[in-house]
Amino acid sequence: MDVFKSITAGLTEALEDSQSTAPKLKRRIITVVPLKEYEPAEIKSIRNSTGYSQKQFADYMGVSVKTIEAWECGTNHPNGTALRLLSMMENNKNFVNEYPFVIMRDN
Repeated sequence: MDVFKSITAGLTEALEDSQSTAPKLKRRIITVVPLKEYEPAEIKSIRNSTGYSQKQFADYMGVSVKTIEAWECGTNHPNGTALRLLSMMENNKNFVNEYPFVIMRDN
């Protein structure tokens, strides 16, 4: 079966299913977990658990050291992707080792 016929067959099946009173196709409901808001002490605790300095943590998060300082003193707050990364680090203590964006070496 060529690609065009396969796509057409799939679309036809989906349209028929959407108009049916008893749908037959499998459906999935996807829920994205809301982002957790972090207090300054929690951010510092997560950073300390990684063993990173503010500079290393800033490099890992893709932000400036001033941003990390602001998060840790409560002047500013992380959002979006930074919150998701913090959540992953909080839930997986080995996260920064499993996903090493910053590599530390002993001299």
